[in-house]
Amino acid sequence: MRVALGLQLLTLIHILLSCESLPFTKMEYAILNTWDSNSVDHDPIRIVFSDGKAGLKMEVFGPFFNDPAAPPGEPGLTFPGLWNYEVVESFFLDSRTENYLEVELCPHGQHLILLLSGVGNAFLQQLPMMFTTTITGDMWKGEALIPWTYFPPNVNKMNSYTIHGSGEARTYEALYPIPKEDIVEGQKPNFHRLEYFQNFSLQNIMGEDWVQPESDLWKGKA
Repeated sequence: MRVALGLQLLTLIHILLSCESLPFTKMEYAILNTWDSNSVDHDPIRIVFSDGKAGLKMEVFGPFFNDPAAPPGEPGLTFPGLWNYEVVESFFLDSRTENYLEVELCPHGQHLILLLSGVGNAFLQQLPMMFTTTITGDMWKGEALIPWTYFPPNVNKMNSYTIHGSGEARTYEALYPIPKEDIVEGQKPNFHRLEYFQNFSLQNIMGEDWVQPESDLWKGKA
């Protein structure tokens, strides 16, 4: 009996030690500030990144403002100019080359992918992606699967944003906002300020030994 208990204890210790070496399976973020470092006045949008096997799974949870109205596009499909509507955006950057991926998700079900090389220089967009949403009252959740081939090699920075509202009530929020001391008079929100992105590694989700699949989409963009 004591031998059996001893073996069980050793097995438990081995499992616990093994768990310490496992990668983070999820990384969760909450957008708490406007683009210019004021606190948001509502429950924050939460974004969760995890292993989607064929790509990075991106889940969004948060308040549904329903302002502006839904884009005139079919849910589940890409929609150009989606940033003019209610949207959550995540950017994945290789800061050494300024190659980055922009992912936009709308609570009404439309999405938009942009591949950029250099600040604001999109060379490919409106790529397909699996994306579904559910709206329940004044809350929504979305789940997207971003193919690995869409990510530039050597992603090391990230930022995420939300936009909602119309006219003077248009609101721009940022995970990593521009600090108050950097704001100048008359400045407008600009989500392509790459210098404010913060450290991010896909290996923290997938494991240190994980190798990102190669992509022909980024060839010649070093």
